[in-house]
Amino acid sequence: MQARILAQLLDAGPLSKAQLADRLQVSRTTVAAEVARLVELGLAQDAGPAASRGGRRSTLVDLSEDVHFVGISIGATGMSVGVTDGRLAVLATRHQSCDIRQGPEVVLAAAIELVREVIDEVGVTSLMGAGVGVPGPVDFGRGVSVSPPIMPGWDGYPVRDAVSRELGCPVVLDNDVNVLAVGEQHAGVARGAQDFLFVKIGTGIGCGIVIDGELYRGVNGCAGDIGHIRVEDFGPTCACGNTGCLEAFSGGAALARDATAAARSGRSPALAAILEEKGELTAADVGHAVAQGDAQAVQLIRDSGRHIGQVLAGLVSFFNPGLIVIGGRVTGLGHALLAEVRGVTYRRSLPLATGNLPIVLSELGDEGGVIGAARLISASVYAP
Repeated sequence: MQARILAQLLDAGPLSKAQLADRLQVSRTTVAAEVARLVELGLAQDAGPAASRGGRRSTLVDLSEDVHFVGISIGATGMSVGVTDGRLAVLATRHQSCDIRQGPEVVLAAAIELVREVIDEVGVTSLMGAGVGVPGPVDFGRGVSVSPPIMPGWDGYPVRDAVSRELGCPVVLDNDVNVLAVGEQHAGVARGAQDFLFVKIGTGIGCGIVIDGELYRGVNGCAGDIGHIRVEDFGPTCACGNTGCLEAFSGGAALARDATAAARSGRSPALAAILEEKGELTAADVGHAVAQGDAQAVQLIRDSGRHIGQVLAGLVSFFNPGLIVIGGRVTGLGHALLAEVRGVTYRRSLPLATGNLPIVLSELGDEGGVIGAARLISASVYAP
């Protein structure tokens, strides 16, 4: 009952005890008793008198203003951290470049330092919990990374317990794409969607799966690892050790690799100029070259989108989602990539499955991971 009350307050804002009783279809006496317990736990508070409904005015109940959560979203090349209130409104954030290959001690120390900066900024003295997302497979129950292909040194590392020890609060750990999917469901274009896919295209590629409004992790937490679906029998070697994986063709690192080859071979004057200036190329540089009308850069985007669309078409036929949201740093390439992904997905899927299937870009940016991580830990704290 306490979790149901908190869920109502989270989604609807302050409610009177009478309104809570009506919504939950229980007696006002039951609501009053449960609210009293939540106040004792520091999760709820009185918020003044409610509007009169005739007779004695009821008291409004709201989430406690002392409830704060931290969201930590770690990617292969950057991290975002933030602090939210009890309703998951982001109060402050920090973004910083990082290299996941430096190992858990270095990366987590940097993340903790950013957390301390943001909680100092907003004057938070205590945390109810923290959520953490990392770019690789996670054993959700144990709170550890498991054989992550792009995260050397992280296998078996107790991320959840290490962060909990530093921050002095409960922590949950999940992979970054699940965190982003939850953030999108709470505050993004998937708000209210019950069955959707969130596809992250960054250094790696992954897919968050939401079924009947709930995140689906699979038996061992590996659901949605679409970056290692083989799209061609022969192709570049992937970080996982296999060849022909989607990630090896369309991930951010793959785009940077192919862009560098195009620049050095003279096939792309725009990319060659950027390479000469910067010394190295990223996926974002491909987008800059596209904006300059560079034909080879356009072809790189089309090839990448074709492979992604090929995999998404298979997912659509299997899962029949109501929405596909695409996020991650590579989506900075924008509508050139989206148009190719859409075209291939729609062409290769059954009309019944795609007749009313939006494929859209996420609009949350770096805050998506912060909101999603905070939402995950809030669900744990607010649970009975």
